[in-house]
Amino acid sequence: MTAEGYQALDDELRRLKSIERPAVIAAIGEARAHGDLSENAEYHAAKERQGWIEGQIADIEDKMARAQVIDVSKLSGNQVKFGATVSLIDEDTEEEARYQIVGEHEADVKRGKVSITSPVARAIIGKESGDVVEVNTPGGVKAYEITKVEWV
Repeated sequence: MTAEGYQALDDELRRLKSIERPAVIAAIGEARAHGDLSENAEYHAAKERQGWIEGQIADIEDKMARAQVIDVSKLSGNQVKFGATVSLIDEDTEEEARYQIVGEHEADVKRGKVSITSPVARAIIGKESGDVVEVNTPGGVKAYEITKVEWV
């Protein structure tokens, strides 16, 4: 994963531990004060939320423990690899797109980040500027020309 992706996980972990966990513990305590727990919807909802939060914390901690953090700023070259920011032109529509290839959990197409396991990334890995690649999309095969490979 990229250093940016690792930092985002760390920020989310801190938020869950310092804000969400204490808030749900307080909600459980407040719900307990209302008496009979067997018919207390607030208590059951808070316990369910607590379970979800603890699951998220465990999942993030696991991802961080197994992460290989790659500093993209130290990478270079003309060939598309993990961390590269690639500019593409759709051969049919002449539409331009710019994507950074990132780890699976960091992917966010709206922010221009595609997972290394995505069809686009798999098609362009190992290619260079000027190459034309074909990508299998749900709408059929699309052809893209790689116009630029950057390491930002």
